[in-house]
Amino acid sequence: QVQLVESGGGLVQAGASLRLACAASGLTLSSYAMGWFRQAPGKEREFVAAVSKSGGLTYYANSVKGRFTVSRENAKDTVYLEMNSLKPEDTAVYVCAAGLVPDTSEARYGYWGQGTQVTVPS
Repeated sequence: QVQLVESGGGLVQAGASLRLACAASGLTLSSYAMGWFRQAPGKEREFVAAVSKSGGLTYYANSVKGRFTVSRENAKDTVYLEMNSLKPEDTAVYVCAAGLVPDTSEARYGYWGQGTQVTVPS
């Protein structure tokens, strides 16, 4: 059974940093591209970042480019999202997903985690 479990969310002040982790089980992580998405209250889920199977290619939404970094440790079956200079508009549930190719579209991902809450008060 495939499981993706996110951790590392929390309540932080604007300008602070957080590091999210996504631990995978039931699949060979190195065979999958990984993506991070987020959903804020009352809004649709949106793409945040993606990383290729080897970690050599990364992609970011314009809203997080330069502040967020996605990485992975296949040997540990874990993907990370380092978030710096957090803003109130980053408040959302962050979810990781596994797919065959890194992509901005949700439709490209077949496995999803439950998410972790990130709150940045204004």
